[in-house]
Amino acid sequence: MSKLAASPGFRGRARRKEYWMFILVNIIFTFVLGLLDKMLGWQRAGGEGILTTIYGILVFLPWWAVQFRRLHDTDRSAWWALLFLIPFIGWLIIIVFNCQAGTPGENRFGPDPKLEP
Repeated sequence: MSKLAASPGFRGRARRKEYWMFILVNIIFTFVLGLLDKMLGWQRAGGEGILTTIYGILVFLPWWAVQFRRLHDTDRSAWWALLFLIPFIGWLIIIVFNCQAGTPGENRFGPDPKLEP
């Protein structure tokens, strides 16, 4: 997780572990905040609470950054993220990309994050 804090930008590469740990931590935080929203009576009619909404806004750009860097690790341009606009099929393709191993060695987006200290 220290690697996550060290490289919050959109450039470079993100290993699978970094990406999926980011996703896991965000799922846990969202779940806990959702419980707090419900316990405090802060849920709106749509189900989203105040805390989960604020958290979602705060994590929006960091999520895109780690997604772009994950695509870079598989030697794909961030333009591939446009697949998110295609419901289900596009999302499935992105999940497959995120599960693939990164390019071994250096690629056009930078050095292999597995080889960095």
